[in-house]
Amino acid sequence: MPPLKGAEKGKPVPSASNARTNVYLSTLMLPKSPFSIHPHPINMGYLRPMHHADEGKTMQRGLALLLSLCLLGQARAAGADMVMRLASLEWQPYVSSRMAHDGWSSYVVDTAARRFGYRAKIDYFPWTRAMQLGMKDAQYAGYFPAYYTQERAQQCYFSSSIGSSTIGFAYLKSAPLQWQSLQDLETRSIAVVAGFSNGPTFDEWVRQHKLTVDASPSDTLNLRKLLAHRVDTVVIDKLVLRYLLATEPTLAKERDRIVFHERPLAELSLHVCFRKTPDGHAMQQAFDTALHSLPLHKMEDDYFQRIETSVVP
Repeated sequence: MPPLKGAEKGKPVPSASNARTNVYLSTLMLPKSPFSIHPHPINMGYLRPMHHADEGKTMQRGLALLLSLCLLGQARAAGADMVMRLASLEWQPYVSSRMAHDGWSSYVVDTAARRFGYRAKIDYFPWTRAMQLGMKDAQYAGYFPAYYTQERAQQCYFSSSIGSSTIGFAYLKSAPLQWQSLQDLETRSIAVVAGFSNGPTFDEWVRQHKLTVDASPSDTLNLRKLLAHRVDTVVIDKLVLRYLLATEPTLAKERDRIVFHERPLAELSLHVCFRKTPDGHAMQQAFDTALHSLPLHKMEDDYFQRIETSVVP
C-alpha cells in the first residue's frame, strides 16, 4: 500500500513572448479555482497546425485543466463542500474509522480537499476490494493510501506524497532474525497482507517464488500468526506495529515478545491513487496544488502528539 515518485504534477502552459497573443484563463468565464493564485496565460501559438497525436495530447491536457478549474466552482455553486469519496482500509494509525479524523493519512487528505471546496469521505474495505472499487467504481474518486508501483501507475493518477512508511520485519525475541539480503530469508515463512506492495525488490522475489509468503487480510492477523509460531516473521510498517502493540488488547499483552528488525526492508511514500479518467486527472491536479500548501511535518507532529497524550478531539 498506502508515492512524487508517482504521477507528475501538471505543468503550466508556457506564455508567449508577444503579450498581445496571450489569453488569460480569467477570460474563459470559468469559476475561480485553486489555480487562480498562479494564473498562466494560454499560448495562442499552440493553435498552429499539429500532428493528430500531438493534437490529442494537447486536448487531453487542456480538458484536465478545464475540469480542475471547474471543481471549486461546482463546490461553491452548491453552497457547501462537495464530497471526494475514497476507498480505503482499516490500517491504523494511517486510516481508521475508530481514530480521530479517520487516521493520520485521512486527516491529510481531508485537509487538502477542503482547500479546494471538497471534503473527504472514506469507505472501508479489505485492501484488494478497496483498490478494485477505487479504480473501477464511478462512485469513487480513487483509493488510498497506496505505495507507488509501476503497475499501479498505469492504472491511476498518483498524487504527490501524503506521507511515508518504513517497512520491515517483525519477529519474536525468542527466535532472532538475522538477514542482510533477501536471499537470507529464502527458508523463512513470511507473513504479508494480501494486496500490499512491500517494495519492488521484495515483490519481484515473491512473484518469482523465491520467498515463501503467507497472505492475510490484516497486520493484526499476521502478528497473531507470529505469536502462535505459524510464521517466522511478518512484513509490517514500523508505525503500524507500534500502534497495534499499544492499542490492540490481545497484542498489547504480548508486546515484549515482538521486535522490529533494525534493518528496514524499504522506505516507501504514500499516495492517493485517483481514477484514470479526465475527472480523476482534474481531481489529482487540484489535490496536489492544495497538498503542496500544507505544513505536513508540523501537522504530523501535532497529530501524533495528541494521540500519545490521548487528547485527540
